[in-house]
Amino acid sequence: MSSPPPQQPHRPCPQAAQPVWAPPGITLRPPLNGFALASPLVGLLCLPPLGIAFGIAALVQIGRRGERGRALAVLGLVVSAVMSVVLVLGVASQSRSFLERLGAARPLEQVEGEPTVMDGLRAGDCFNVPRGDLLAEDPFIYRIGCERVHDAEVSAVSALGSAGFPPDPFPGASKVKEDAERACWKAQDAYAMDTWALPGYAEMYFFAPTREAWRSGDRSLVCVIGTSEREHRGSLRKDAGTLTPDQAALLKALNEADEVTGAAPDVRPGGPLPEYRRWAGEADAALGAQERLLRGTTARTDVGPAAAARLREVEAARKEWQRAFRAATTAEFEQARDAALGAVSVDVEKQLRGAYGLSTRVPEWLEGSSQGEGGSAGGGPSSESV
Repeated sequence: MSSPPPQQPHRPCPQAAQPVWAPPGITLRPPLNGFALASPLVGLLCLPPLGIAFGIAALVQIGRRGERGRALAVLGLVVSAVMSVVLVLGVASQSRSFLERLGAARPLEQVEGEPTVMDGLRAGDCFNVPRGDLLAEDPFIYRIGCERVHDAEVSAVSALGSAGFPPDPFPGASKVKEDAERACWKAQDAYAMDTWALPGYAEMYFFAPTREAWRSGDRSLVCVIGTSEREHRGSLRKDAGTLTPDQAALLKALNEADEVTGAAPDVRPGGPLPEYRRWAGEADAALGAQERLLRGTTARTDVGPAAAARLREVEAARKEWQRAFRAATTAEFEQARDAALGAVSVDVEKQLRGAYGLSTRVPEWLEGSSQGEGGSAGGGPSSESV
């Protein structure tokens, strides 16, 4: 009996690929790659370096999977690359600006003195500022002893306006400047009464509140004598407490007359006479106080001769100011005014100051403002505001 044929192992029949159904005439498109879509959006709106990474990933996946979006991926790469360059340039610019500010701030560490705030300054304090720039918008202040080289000295600390409630409105930058200049010139004349003793490089500065500071209630005014143009040592203080009574009395009379005669009305030539005549009356009154002081000293052996010479000039000047006060026309006023200003001379004042032991160095601003035969119109050095 024959044996049965060997049984063949079972082999699974190959399965045909299951077709994907689609309507007749329509070919299915491969899906859009997500990284390709995200790359330009992320590169433009968010993180350009991440957009570059998304673009590269999209190109790799598209090549492997046959997906769509190659053009978007390339666009994303280009946009992300451009935005990355812009980002790098921006960071570099900001870094350079920061380094420049850091470099500008380095001198602050080299400024001699103790760091302080503006509100911490008092009359008589001396201080330094970076690079000696007293016109800086927000200077750093370093208090230092006046016997050492310094940039400025405080002549007065006061307030502008009122500090009541409700607070008064900001009067405007020009009004603040005008009031600050007037107050600081007066403060300087009281602090450094011997104005002829001030060095030629000394200038008047002030620190006044800005509009924003005013709104917050700050009314502080700091008046300063700046000396940053030279290496200056020593205090410029020559007030009534550092002078003899005679010296202080004479300087008070001289400074008051100079202040009045130097404050001519701010009106155009040929303007209304009342303003000019008011000024003439004030000048006559100021010289009247000086005349009374001089009359009481003419008999003294030490200052008498110089006082008598000055008295004669003051009497002549007062007659002309009185004539100017009575002037009926502008031309008549101007003639009397010029005669009044020319009646007093620098040379006689120099002799008088020398007799009282005061400075006899004629300041440049006085030499350049002569009227008539060596007369003076008063005034002072040009001011600088901060």
